[in-house]
Amino acid sequence: MFAWREDGALKYLVIEEFMDRGVKVYFTSRLGGVSSGDYHSLNLGLHTADSKEDVLENRRRLAEALKIDCQDFVAAQQVHSNKVVMVNKNNSGQGAFSYESSLPGIDGLITADRGLPLISFYADCVPLLLMDPVKGVVGLAHAGWRGTVKKIGVNTISLMKGIFDCQLDDIWVGIGPAISRDYYQVDERVVAQVKGNFPCWRDLLSDQGKDRYLFDLWAANRAVFHSLGIQDKQIILSNYCTAANTDLFFSYRKEKGRTGRMASIIYL
Repeated sequence: MFAWREDGALKYLVIEEFMDRGVKVYFTSRLGGVSSGDYHSLNLGLHTADSKEDVLENRRRLAEALKIDCQDFVAAQQVHSNKVVMVNKNNSGQGAFSYESSLPGIDGLITADRGLPLISFYADCVPLLLMDPVKGVVGLAHAGWRGTVKKIGVNTISLMKGIFDCQLDDIWVGIGPAISRDYYQVDERVVAQVKGNFPCWRDLLSDQGKDRYLFDLWAANRAVFHSLGIQDKQIILSNYCTAANTDLFFSYRKEKGRTGRMASIIYL
């Protein structure tokens, strides 16, 4: 289960099933940083209009609290693709201090290198966190509606299987805080993609009339993993809606685009 932890003013979530198996995994709240205004306070996204100095100070504070060396972070540029790559210690520091140095064209990362913290950023999109404690492999992926319908979860697990021979029965998945169905209205353009990619689309969409629907990103990603043979007992869902809890989380949709980013972090 997702559980809250605090370190001074910092407040973040962990996944207990991952931590119990020796995998460090964290999802931050918006609390405990130095950013102000729309980005109050722990904005970790360098691709926002926030002060770069404030974002880097927020990252430094977070890294210090989690006992991570900030210069070891590895980040992707997150372009709403379904592309996933393996990284290793040679990638250490990519995206740690500038968005431009992040891995371009990528939305998912996996690694088997110990002590290499993978990090990605969110403000409504779905954080996917994966581990195989048997083979010693972890991964994360950023799944907005595009990444969801393009099934980035499939690509992440396929890469884990292809490179490290991970077995489906050994893989655990965390699905983190994101915008819930009640707050995520989409148009026919998105609906067409959902209907074309999910046989179970009727379970994922709620018709609101006037060509508007509510889309359940959590259920869609869970369906992606079910299609691979991942069972519910291997999937941990947070159930924290970012849009409904803007006292705790940044929400791009609820805050009309001017907001910060939380981070998910995972490492061996």
